[in-house]
Amino acid sequence: MVEAGGFRLLLDMGNGSLGTLQRHLDIYSVDAVYLSHLHADHCFDLCSYWVARMFPPGGPKPRIPVYGPKGVAQRVAEAYGLDPDPGMTEVFDFHELTPGTFELGPFSARVDTVNHPVDAFGIRLEHEGSSLTYSGDTGACDSLVDLAADTDLFLCEAAFHDHVEHPKDMHLTGSEAGDHARRARARKLLLTHLVPWNDDEVTLTEARSTYGGPIDLARSGQVHAVGV
Repeated sequence: MVEAGGFRLLLDMGNGSLGTLQRHLDIYSVDAVYLSHLHADHCFDLCSYWVARMFPPGGPKPRIPVYGPKGVAQRVAEAYGLDPDPGMTEVFDFHELTPGTFELGPFSARVDTVNHPVDAFGIRLEHEGSSLTYSGDTGACDSLVDLAADTDLFLCEAAFHDHVEHPKDMHLTGSEAGDHARRARARKLLLTHLVPWNDDEVTLTEARSTYGGPIDLARSGQVHAVGV
């Protein structure tokens, strides 16, 4: 969740995220949703959120924008077994991402493609001189370094460990995440997409081997003030 000026933007909505969200805030206070790509672990709780917005007492909630890769509206409709027309469009206003810059609530947003087996995007959000960059899922790629250039907070995935065999062009290791942060001159690195079969402390150590700035592990309920 990213918030500025009272506007709340969800970055990805994978399985389990709605339950976490409602422990921290009113789920109807969300103003927009951004989906970096259409793998289930990043988008499927939009189905549960559709139910929550479509069928509350008093009728459907107002439509909110959902930004995602090409085919996002059909993908989530099919995931819930809906006819794509109207699918979920009664409560979600879908926008398909292409590389470039656009206004997203109070933010100036810039997205670019990253290195993943499906269409996937990283995003940079700027507001009143502060910036946050989110990698989404990606292997090593120069476009992510460019997006994160001089960013205040770099929320970067680190799902793999060094020296462990893993598929190419899918995820970053801790040291690769740190290297991307170093090359981008990011002011702070926040590691995310931490998987349960890895040791988070090893991931942190790997990242520190390539990046000398402040590093933290993303945890549920954390609050990070950006640019302060």
